[in-house]
Amino acid sequence: MIRLLAGAALLAVPAAGIAQEPVGPAEDDDGYCCIPTTRPKDVIIVNGSGQLPIVDADKTQGRTLITDIRPGLGNRVENILRDEAGLVQFRRSDGRSAHPTSQGITLRGLGGNASSRALVTLDGIPQADPFGGWVAWSAYDAINLGGIIVTRGGGNGADGPGALGGTIGLYSTMTDGIDASAAYGSRGSWDVTGSAGGQVGSGQVAVDGRYSRGDGFIPIAKGQRGSVDRAAPYEQGGLGLRLRFDAGDDSRVEASLRGFSDRRDRGTNFTQSKVDGADASIRFVHDPYGETRWLALAYVQLRDFDTGFASVAAGRDSVVPALFQRVPATGLGARVEVRPGIEGENPLRVGADWRRTVGRTEEDFFFTGLVPGRHRSAGGSSDTVGAFAEWTSGDASDGLLWTLSGRIDRWSLGEGYRLERNIGGSTITNLRFAARQGWEGSGRAGVRWTVDDVALRAAGYRGWRLPTLNELYRPFRVGAEVTTANEALEPERLWGGEVGADWERSDTKLSVTLFANHLANAIANVTLASNLNQRQNLDEIDSKGVEVSAEQRIGPATLRATYAFTDAKVDASGIAATLDGRRPAQIAKQAGSLSLRSDGGGPLGGFATLRYIGKQNEDDLGLLQLDDALTLDAGLTWRLADAVSIEARGENITNALVPAAISSAGIVERATPRTLWLGARVTF
Repeated sequence: MIRLLAGAALLAVPAAGIAQEPVGPAEDDDGYCCIPTTRPKDVIIVNGSGQLPIVDADKTQGRTLITDIRPGLGNRVENILRDEAGLVQFRRSDGRSAHPTSQGITLRGLGGNASSRALVTLDGIPQADPFGGWVAWSAYDAINLGGIIVTRGGGNGADGPGALGGTIGLYSTMTDGIDASAAYGSRGSWDVTGSAGGQVGSGQVAVDGRYSRGDGFIPIAKGQRGSVDRAAPYEQGGLGLRLRFDAGDDSRVEASLRGFSDRRDRGTNFTQSKVDGADASIRFVHDPYGETRWLALAYVQLRDFDTGFASVAAGRDSVVPALFQRVPATGLGARVEVRPGIEGENPLRVGADWRRTVGRTEEDFFFTGLVPGRHRSAGGSSDTVGAFAEWTSGDASDGLLWTLSGRIDRWSLGEGYRLERNIGGSTITNLRFAARQGWEGSGRAGVRWTVDDVALRAAGYRGWRLPTLNELYRPFRVGAEVTTANEALEPERLWGGEVGADWERSDTKLSVTLFANHLANAIANVTLASNLNQRQNLDEIDSKGVEVSAEQRIGPATLRATYAFTDAKVDASGIAATLDGRRPAQIAKQAGSLSLRSDGGGPLGGFATLRYIGKQNEDDLGLLQLDDALTLDAGLTWRLADAVSIEARGENITNALVPAAISSAGIVERATPRTLWLGARVTF
C-alpha cells in the first residue's frame, strides 16, 4: 500500500492549451516558454523550469507546444502525448496497466523495441530509465508541469545524445498559491492532486503531489479469459519539493527533490510490479539580459524496479510463477552551458555534459512449484561525455533564421557480466564482457524563412543512441518466446532530413512536414528459430512520411487536427534476412487525432478528442497484427466560482477494444476500456 501524502496540483489551466507552430510555442521576447491564458495570444512566463531561455533553433523542425497538462481526473502525461500524431509509445496501454518495461517512446517510425528512440528530458535532465531506456511516466505525478515541447527530428545535440526520432522536453513550473483536485472514477478509482507554493524571503518554495488508485480492469480481451484472469489494480503516488533562491544580481539557485512509488498488477497471480524512484538536482543559473548567460547542473536518479512474470496454461485455468526480477539502477549526470553576450544577443551556446548509468538485474527462475531453482545476475555501466556548440542567427518571427550545431561524444561501456547458477548449488554460466569505448558525432543544420503569414523551413541532422544495459546484458522470456541479450551491440546512428511549411492567418493555422530518416544499426529482437530471438543490429530502418496539423478558432473554441503517415521498412541481411522489406514492429502506418476544446473563458467548458491508430505488427516477422482502433475522450467543466469548478470526464467513452499486445497463442491484451470520472477543483 502506498502511503504518500498527495496534496493538490495544477488545476484550471484553460482547455485551449495546444499551440502548433508556426505561432508557438508562445514565448516572450526573451525566449522563455509561456502558457496561454484565456486566449492563445495572452501569455505568462513560466519562470520555474530552471532553464536558460528557450532558443529558436528548433523552429527549423516540426515543433509543438502542449500546455493543457491538468493533472487529476485520470489525466496522464503519456495519454496527452497520444494526441500528437506520429509520436508512438511501445504499448497502447498507459501507466496504469502497461508493464513498466514496455513504456518506451519514439517518433517517425523508428520503433521496434521498448527502449526510447526519442530523447525525453525534464528541465534539461534525461529521463530514460538508467538500465532499460523506458520511461516511468508515473514519476511525473510529483511535478507541476507548465508545458511540453515536442520537437520532431533528431540532431538536437544541445540536449544530449539519444535524439533520434526527436526530443520531448518537459518543463516544470513553480506553484504560487494552493491548488487541489479530487475525483472518483470507474472501478473504484481515485485521483487526488495538490500543489502549494509561495515566497520565502528572496526565494520561492513549492510542494506538488498526487495519489491515484483503482481496482483496474481485466487486461485479457473478453472471450479469451480463463479462471486465472482477474482485474489488475494499480496504486501510484508521488511527492516533490522545489526550492528557488536568488544568488546575487541576475542569478539564482534551484534545487529539487522528488520521489514516486508505483504498484501495478498484470491481471494474474505472480505478475505484480513495483517501481520506486527518487530524483534530486541542483543548478546555478546566471541569466542577465543581453549579457553572457550560463548554467551549471548536477543530478542523480535512483530507481528500484521489482516485478514478477507468470506462465499461464493454454486453457487459462492455471498459472505458475516464471520469473521474479529486481532491477536497481542509478543515473548520474552534470551539465554546463555558456551563452556569450554578443552585441546584446546570445546567438551562440556552448557546453559540455556527462551522464553515467549503472544497473543490474537480479532474477530467480526455473520454478518447481513456488520455489525457484536458478538465479541470474547481469549488468554493467555506461558513461557518455560530450561537448556541443550551436549558433542560431536571425529572427523566427520575420525574415531568415538559420542554425548550425555540432556535438562530439566519447562513450564507454564498463565491464559487463552475466552470472547464472543453481540456487544453493553449482555455477552454470559466469561471463565477463570486455569494456568498450568509442566516439560519435551528431549535429544539425536548419533554416527557416518567414514572410508575412508563411514560413518555409528545412533541416538535416545526424544523431546516435548507445544500447541500454538491458539490451546488452539481459536475456528475457515471454511465454514460450526466449530473447537472448547481445553484449556486442553497436550504437544506433541516424541520418535524416525534413522540409516543411507553416501558415497562419487570423484564427487559422496549418503546418505540413515531409521527412526521411535512415537509422543504421537499428536494434531489434530478431527471430533466429522457433521461440528463439536475439537482439541484433539490423542493417537499417528507412522511414519517410508526412505530418500535418491544422487548427481553426471557432468562436470560444478551437478545432485541431493532426495526422501522420509513416512508411517505414527494415533493410536486413545475414541472420536477419527474413526481416528485409518488412515493417518494424509496433509502428502504425497511419495515426491521427481530432479535438474540439473550449477556451475556458466562460462558466461552462469542455473538450472532445477522437484518436485513431492504424494496424501495426506485434512481432518482427509480421505474423501477429494489432488491429486499428478509434477512441473518444470527452469532458465538461462547470465553474461555480472563480476558485471552484466541477468536472466530468470520460476515457474511451465508446468502450472500443484497443489491442495493446498479442501473444504467439493469439491472446489479446487490451488498453483502457471506458472509464468515467467526476471530480472538483479548487484554487486559492
